[in-house]
Amino acid sequence: MFTEAQLYSPVTTGSDGDVTVHLSAEHPGVHDPEYRARRNAIAALALAYRAGETLPRIDYTEEEQQVWRIVSAELTRKHRTYASAEVLDGARRLGLPTDHIPQLDEVTAKLVPLTGFRYVPAAGLVPLREFFGSFADRIFHSTQYIRHHSAPLYTPEPDSIHEIIGHANQLASPRFAAIYAEVGAAVARLETEAALKFLADVFWFSMEFGVVREKGEVRCYGAGLLSSFGEIEEFRHARLRPLNIHEMGTATYDITHYQPILYCAESISEIEDVIGGFFATMTDDSAAAELAAS
Repeated sequence: MFTEAQLYSPVTTGSDGDVTVHLSAEHPGVHDPEYRARRNAIAALALAYRAGETLPRIDYTEEEQQVWRIVSAELTRKHRTYASAEVLDGARRLGLPTDHIPQLDEVTAKLVPLTGFRYVPAAGLVPLREFFGSFADRIFHSTQYIRHHSAPLYTPEPDSIHEIIGHANQLASPRFAAIYAEVGAAVARLETEAALKFLADVFWFSMEFGVVREKGEVRCYGAGLLSSFGEIEEFRHARLRPLNIHEMGTATYDITHYQPILYCAESISEIEDVIGGFFATMTDDSAAAELAAS
């Protein structure tokens, strides 16, 4: 089942107020003291942020900017081949910079006129209820750090490339943004952790790793695929299944490997009807019924 904490390095605050990001032993930056100090400082800024305040701006280094330029150029090229038309249209309207890492206020300024979504900073993992629930107010919690420069095309955790190139390009579509808003509205109705978990898993197989058939080709719309240099090349080799809310909400899967099974829609309208329709009507009882049928 989806264990979202595996995707993030835990962040703790010591008794002295020092913020520490705990990188895994396999993280490319774990033995780089400058990178670790950088991650701690960026996380501290996010933890200090309060709603309504000016968004913290990060003074990105040239090394970090170069990582963005490399990955942005590669993903832009791959999107032309693999991304859905709905995402490509949103990306054109959004116009993310390719020469520098956009600040969160820059992303917000571009998104608000399109779909009303605003970005706010996150130090790392945001609790599911807060993360998904904020979609009702058209708020997206985003990390601001970037992957280690030694492996620009790989990251063991979501970074600003995933949050911005993946999610912002998706959120630039009014049709996808409306589904996010339905997710947020659903969270407000849910009381059980089991239902919240079910919602998160359906979101995983749709808005994170969803694919759609267009003009005889399978193209991706999920943010996890849009932001992954490796998996965006491989997803067409996955076993494709039709949209199925029960299966998507109860599937067992490994988030650390390429997904071997993906759920393919026949159109954006089907995503709206099936996925959006599920989120629009989801309750604790409906989730319990799906789980009981497993």
